[in-house]
Amino acid sequence: MGEIQTPKFVAVILAGGAGTRFWPLSTERRPKQFLKILDERSLLRMSLERLEGMVPPQRTLVLTKAEMKPFVALELPELEEKNILGEPVRRDTAAAVCLAALVSRRMFGETVMAVLTADHIISPIRQFQDSLASAVRMAQSSKALYTFGIPPTYPATGYGYLELGEELLRDGDVSHHRILSFKEKPDLETAKAYVESGRFMWNSGMFVWSTEAILKEIRLQLPVHFQELSKATEYWDTPKWQEELARAFSSLETVSVDYGVMEKAQDIRCVVGKWEWRDVGGWVSIMELLPKDEKGNAARGKLFYQDSMNNLVFCEDPEETVALVGVEGLVVARAGKKTLVARMEQAEKLKGLVERFKKELDGS
Repeated sequence: MGEIQTPKFVAVILAGGAGTRFWPLSTERRPKQFLKILDERSLLRMSLERLEGMVPPQRTLVLTKAEMKPFVALELPELEEKNILGEPVRRDTAAAVCLAALVSRRMFGETVMAVLTADHIISPIRQFQDSLASAVRMAQSSKALYTFGIPPTYPATGYGYLELGEELLRDGDVSHHRILSFKEKPDLETAKAYVESGRFMWNSGMFVWSTEAILKEIRLQLPVHFQELSKATEYWDTPKWQEELARAFSSLETVSVDYGVMEKAQDIRCVVGKWEWRDVGGWVSIMELLPKDEKGNAARGKLFYQDSMNNLVFCEDPEETVALVGVEGLVVARAGKKTLVARMEQAEKLKGLVERFKKELDGS
């Protein structure tokens, strides 16, 4: 599709995740947004390319950890240095969104801002762009806060949910709904009830809003975020910028934009995504993306097996060989001199293990 005909559309890509659930492939020094999982493009590169034809690099911001800025610049050389914002400490998405909105306003004036992430896989791109363009148009005219809901394909317990209200309009094939409530990650029985009702969408964690609308809500719901980051952005593009940004971030509580802002706001709307969406959160999500053999084994690398089924094998070096005998439901991941072996249903506990032994696991 053609470029959206407004200079006020700005794309913000959140790329600050640690990716501990992808150890040993992902580490603090190489977070998951830099991983090349499906092909020779990183997740971050795929996120930028997903916007091609809609918004140019000059109107794209990337938020990442301060120490990751040079790596983002290498991965996305078309971005100017000032378009890569480094968060001095992690304070979750409310701080990132507030910072991005304030900087967007300084760089481009009052804008419509799309907040996207660097750890999603979406297809087909054309349908995603149609949904994004529709949300941009309506966020600009209505001043509502928009998110994207994904029709659930199974009762996932790893995603939050959105409860849909009335359909407000149809823009071509894109439907817009009011959101009645946000639901935290549910247990299995609750997730099943959500899916069976047909009224709940997965919460994609992507948003569209005007900078005016989101900053008004942040000022109301998280006044310290607004005040401290507003003070800091007075020094944007000056020698004192990093010092003032670090001071501001140190004073903020850690809170997500969903919990801190969206759950309390009044006019929240949702575009229903009719495209395939995967949040690449950990090894189990990779199982859904790789082709499987007749026994349900998914592999990158050379896999040989006997009496084994429903396993995931992932080798950083695709020429590496792994052999399995008499096992089922395992995750086996290899990177460098490090190996992970976990039962599929226990793989989410990897994050806690890595955080406990971070120095030993990442330093070897």
